[in-house]
Amino acid sequence: MPKRAVIIVLDSAGIGEMPDSEEYGDKGANTLVNTARRVGGLHLPHLEAMGLGNLAPIEGVRPVERAEGAYGIMQEMSRGKDTTTGHWEMMGIITEKPFPTYPHGFPDEIIQEFEKRIGRKVLGNIAASGTEIIKMLGEEHIKTGYPIVYTSADSVFQIAAHEEVIPLEELYNMCKIARSLLTGEHNVGRVIARPFRGEPGNFYRTANRHDYALEPGRNILDCILEKGQEVVGIGKIKDIFAGRGVTRSYPTGSNQEGVNRLVEVLSQDFPGLIFVNLVDFDQLYGHRNDASGYARALQEFDARLPEIRENMQDDDMLIITADHGCDPTTPGTDHTREQVPLLVYGRKLKKGVNLGRRKTFADVGQTAAEHLEVPVDKNLAGESFYVLVRC
Repeated sequence: MPKRAVIIVLDSAGIGEMPDSEEYGDKGANTLVNTARRVGGLHLPHLEAMGLGNLAPIEGVRPVERAEGAYGIMQEMSRGKDTTTGHWEMMGIITEKPFPTYPHGFPDEIIQEFEKRIGRKVLGNIAASGTEIIKMLGEEHIKTGYPIVYTSADSVFQIAAHEEVIPLEELYNMCKIARSLLTGEHNVGRVIARPFRGEPGNFYRTANRHDYALEPGRNILDCILEKGQEVVGIGKIKDIFAGRGVTRSYPTGSNQEGVNRLVEVLSQDFPGLIFVNLVDFDQLYGHRNDASGYARALQEFDARLPEIRENMQDDDMLIITADHGCDPTTPGTDHTREQVPLLVYGRKLKKGVNLGRRKTFADVGQTAAEHLEVPVDKNLAGESFYVLVRC
């Protein structure tokens, strides 16, 4: 039976501030703990059984004497607190310099050149919530046909457009133009197409989002492919890695769709990595300060864990983690610089193992590679903990 590793990233499910969180304005951030406290406790029996409650005092999630798998916490070695940085680090790339951010909007020379290349003016050019910006400028966008450009505390250049005003292919082409323009000192982590529909007062974003990320350097995904194995990306994984190192990609519109696709892929026989990003935690709840929604999404994922585990094969390894925080209880709506949980399960792996505090997210990729018997370049970051969990 072929060996597989499954990495599920609960996008933004951080578990406490990093030692340098204050530098990022995130002192006291703790997505899981603060969310649980805000809603009066979480009901996560399956994550609890895996050892989640052993990592921090999460209200409603008890510590267990012998977890069903291994558990630990990972710190981020890279500079930054965004999706791209977190996922790249998991695959062995340490980002020494944070991607640029634009809290006051993009410089005039960038916007003017972008307008010249797309042949029309733009609206916005401010840092804003994606749902608020279309409430604010959606009607004017419909009247003028001008796309809405905005950013956030993350390194992103986002373009929002109504699908009936600017067709998807035209919006995607605008994003490609922006991606080609944003280089050098302005090499933002991602350009994101943010299509929406609806009428004034009732606009809603559609599932046709598309991310245009910088292409990473050589990483653990490349090593897996060179061994003749597959890398299946579910959710926005392919976008995060600009397509590099991904053999199959399944974009999704929700956490539930992501889990459905994972269960489907688990039924197939192939060696390699299944890399899953579940974005609802971050996109729908963290960025909107919706602690109740965040708690509900955690509980919905927890309820699907038995199904995921039942569909795993005997030699599969499951890793559940996160890429940063996005504490919905903090005053801002941006990502938070946090440590992340690490839960590991496999029918043939040891139970009740405390993995401690790992120095880098890259330990995940190194461990997955060792499980898959894939040699990794010596210059890639991380240290495998496979010796601690294998029987």
